[in-house]
Amino acid sequence: MPAWNDVAVRAAFPALALTDGGLPRLYGDAPGGTQVCERAVTRMREALVEHCANEGGLFRTSQATDEWMLRVHAAAGEFFNADGDEVVFGLNTTTLVFHFSRMIARQWSRGDNIVLTRMDHDSNVGPWILAAEERGVEVRLLDFDPLTYRYQYDELDHLIDARTRLVACNHASNFLGTINDVQRIVAAGRAVGAVTVVDGVQSAPHLPLDARAIGCDILSTSPYKYFGPHAGLMYVRRDFANAMVPPLKVRPSPMTMPHRHAPGTPSFEAQLATYGCFEHLAWLGEQFGGAPEQASLRQKMVAGLTAATVHETALSVQFLNGVSALPHVKLHGITNIQDVAERVPTFSFSVQGRSPEAVAQQFAARNQFVWAGSFYAMEVAQRLGVWESGVVRFGLAHYNTAAEVDALLDTLESLR
Repeated sequence: MPAWNDVAVRAAFPALALTDGGLPRLYGDAPGGTQVCERAVTRMREALVEHCANEGGLFRTSQATDEWMLRVHAAAGEFFNADGDEVVFGLNTTTLVFHFSRMIARQWSRGDNIVLTRMDHDSNVGPWILAAEERGVEVRLLDFDPLTYRYQYDELDHLIDARTRLVACNHASNFLGTINDVQRIVAAGRAVGAVTVVDGVQSAPHLPLDARAIGCDILSTSPYKYFGPHAGLMYVRRDFANAMVPPLKVRPSPMTMPHRHAPGTPSFEAQLATYGCFEHLAWLGEQFGGAPEQASLRQKMVAGLTAATVHETALSVQFLNGVSALPHVKLHGITNIQDVAERVPTFSFSVQGRSPEAVAQQFAARNQFVWAGSFYAMEVAQRLGVWESGVVRFGLAHYNTAAEVDALLDTLESLR
């Protein structure tokens, strides 16, 4: 397997070369949005300059838009291990979930229930709660253990029953970093005929997604969390997508995918920029994942993310070892090095005697970018008793380095 090369990887991200007053930027804000790879920028410019036109015309630029739309959807299908007519682009994940919740909830009635979780971002909780209130449906919550930071899977047996109409969960937590057994949760929902929805926003930058293996009806992601533009990209299982009648769209729009669940003109530039993200992941697979040139796009992307995971795991171990020696720092999440494969490199923590905002400001003074707050993970923060106070969060991506982890730890040490 080719050796990982920080210099080559970082050269693929224009923002990483920027400095402020001679001080380099340390991007530790990946869970809220990663930096954008050069290939995404190039593809977006191509859409805006070389064929900036709406779809469906008989002239050259419109035909190019049509061709690229199909090409991007096919590539997005490979990203999900699905087909190109099973993907939907939108403004963002939250908007897409709200959109589909309107259609899904039509089938609910009083006496039904839905199962959500206490570990999700509110984009996979709030829309469903609002829909349940409108339909008079009970909301049940799958809890997690605040000591192990893992779901209490045994609760599924009594939470899910014959009247369960929806089961929604997350693949990885944007607050705790925990990677969850979504196949187990989805299987429990499908066993009673419930619609199953998985939030893959936090896992997509770090793990290959496989909608077929997960078995869910919907799998949502946000390209700006995996090196691309602000947009939403969702897998919707074909027979499930076709069963939602009538779809929420304008009447002249075609009933077939990819138009069936696109309520308006999409951002073609965001679609092409997302294609650039797929090209970047494929490049990682060729350069560092051992993927041959003749491999499929899917194979290259999987190889790229697998290679990135190895690098990120090493950084996570480095951070966990370092933070274990800092008694003034309390980490909210899995800390055992032996269990590092059960988490993504997203770390939330509290610093004794200091507010999250004050800590984040200390990082910012060193041009190190981290977050303070609760990050829309309302249920998690309430469960841990930090909803009012918040926490500090930073997250790593494959463009981060060991030297940057040392710098972050040095800042934490200075707050002792």
